[in-house]
Amino acid sequence: MPEPLPPRLIVGLGNPGRQYVGTPHNVGFEVLNRLVEKRGLRWQVNRPFQGEFASVGGLFFLKPLTYMNLSGQSVGAVARFYKVPVS
Repeated sequence: MPEPLPPRLIVGLGNPGRQYVGTPHNVGFEVLNRLVEKRGLRWQVNRPFQGEFASVGGLFFLKPLTYMNLSGQSVGAVARFYKVPVS
């Protein structure tokens, strides 16, 4: 029997706020929206992760709701909680 895959995290970067919707700055959010929608998932605001979060199995999707230059706080919180390998 094959070994299960390690947890995987896909992050889309952008900035929160209406002024950034539809701008090149938020392409990462748009890509993730399509991936999540295609899988029939829904975003949920997760305050401890400081972002919008969706998951299926060991695959996690994250849109940090911090500004882009602070996104590491959000990504780190998810990665630590789910023990996502850095590799």
